[in-house]
Amino acid sequence: MPSISEVVAATPREGKFNKNAARRVRVQGKIPAVVYGAKEPALAIELDPKQMLRILHSESGHNSIFDLEVAGSAAKTKVMIVDWQYEPIKDRLIHIDLKRIAMDKAMKVEVPVLLEGIPVGVKQGGGILDQVLREVEIECLPADIPSHINVDVSNLAFGDVLRISDLPHGGKFKFLGDETATVAHVVSIKEEAAPTVDAVAAAGPSEPEVAKKGKQDADAAAAAPAGDKKAAKK
Repeated sequence: MPSISEVVAATPREGKFNKNAARRVRVQGKIPAVVYGAKEPALAIELDPKQMLRILHSESGHNSIFDLEVAGSAAKTKVMIVDWQYEPIKDRLIHIDLKRIAMDKAMKVEVPVLLEGIPVGVKQGGGILDQVLREVEIECLPADIPSHINVDVSNLAFGDVLRISDLPHGGKFKFLGDETATVAHVVSIKEEAAPTVDAVAAAGPSEPEVAKKGKQDADAAAAAPAGDKKAAKK
């Protein structure tokens, strides 16, 4: 079970929920956050960024389920991180979205795929292993979410393809999406060659990545109506 034993303490936020208010929260050493779901109103809160980073960097990462204790509330709530945002220059965690979790209801999550072994197509065929999908979407009860899915790729020959259908099946979770989707394959080095300088120049300058998982203005979520939002993809 991807649970974290520590209890995360939170303080409700009051007043306006704009960028200036969020900045004041960060100056005080906290990060603004929103918790929603379970047909309850969304609640704007403040969290300890060190606790959040500890959870995000744990084995089960953002799929970790932990207890949230909001000041003024009598009961703890099971929650999961569904969205988070980093400041692009200093790489500092600046916002978190949490979702209330019902332990008796199946949910959809994405879990990492870990490739084990060295393919024969790399050892003997001169190819390289290219992992196309690093996460796959599954559905299961919260207590059955795996921290990752391991698959042995040592028998992959040059040109072989590992698909979702080849991943371990039959557990307490089911895979969602196209079973024929490519997870990894062994290809030639030429196919994986880096783009030329001319190609990079033609593409033009790239925009900096502002938010993890595409989050644009997290504080706006505090004003959202009650109810579940779709868990953001990474």
